[in-house]
Amino acid sequence: MAFEPPQRLVRALGETPGPAQDADWLGQLPELTGAALARREVQAERVQAPGGRSSLVVLVRYADGTPAALKLAPPHARPDRELAALAHWGGFGAVRVLDTRHHGEDGALLLERLHPEVSLRSLPEAKALLEACGTLRRLWVAPADGGRWETVAERTHAQSAALRAAPPEVSALAGAALDFREELVAAPPEELLLHGNFRQGKVLAGERAPWLTVGPDPLVGERAYDLARLVRDRLEDQVAASTGAAGARRRVNKLADALEVDRERLRGWTVFRAVESGNRALAAGRRRDAEMLLEFAAWL
Repeated sequence: MAFEPPQRLVRALGETPGPAQDADWLGQLPELTGAALARREVQAERVQAPGGRSSLVVLVRYADGTPAALKLAPPHARPDRELAALAHWGGFGAVRVLDTRHHGEDGALLLERLHPEVSLRSLPEAKALLEACGTLRRLWVAPADGGRWETVAERTHAQSAALRAAPPEVSALAGAALDFREELVAAPPEELLLHGNFRQGKVLAGERAPWLTVGPDPLVGERAYDLARLVRDRLEDQVAASTGAAGARRRVNKLADALEVDRERLRGWTVFRAVESGNRALAAGRRRDAEMLLEFAAWL
């Protein structure tokens, strides 16, 4: 079968080109996928579509009929870190890794099959947030001894350079976001393993457990950083609601209280992450997304 990458993936990689080793990854993807399947002795059923913005996922089966999913991501996405985080969680709150023998050869991940068409976004908002909070509680554990994880301070330091060069229409919010970041990294309250990219769409229905998270971009730091991305989930609905700024602040407080996170630290990280994402969206030409993100940040 043909292993054409979904258009969402093609567009996303075009917006944020990776380093030199990623330059030919898309072009080589059919051959890379075929080799990864043969190496693991699994049979492809179909490419998951519309798929994600950072990887190709192929739904596969073992010879005995057991379903699984093969995930391939470009080198700059650091699939080795994803593997390390998933292995550390051991299937507790997260998708389980089925085979690690060949990962070093091609970076592909063979994972248990979940239901990609059923995420927390399919639930009513209140129920979705309840399940999301329960999942996050399972993931926030001490990092493995001896591991070299990227920290929140390191990741946000790299992101800060783009904010300092933000265009005039973003500069005021960028300045506020940078001020929040400086204050927050100066005295982190804890060092836990974080998902790094947690939102409702990253939690899928499973057979072994009702809900399991996928697609971590792991790092080590405080819970408020991880929770900040969830605060702005279903952003279009939040922006369209009549509650505006008051509703956004209530959402911050509600999630902070539910997971025993400091409200002001969550507000600060939510602003930083929303402004950083909005600035990237603007640079990529996604003006509508950028305007919503920046409007949401201004409410806080």
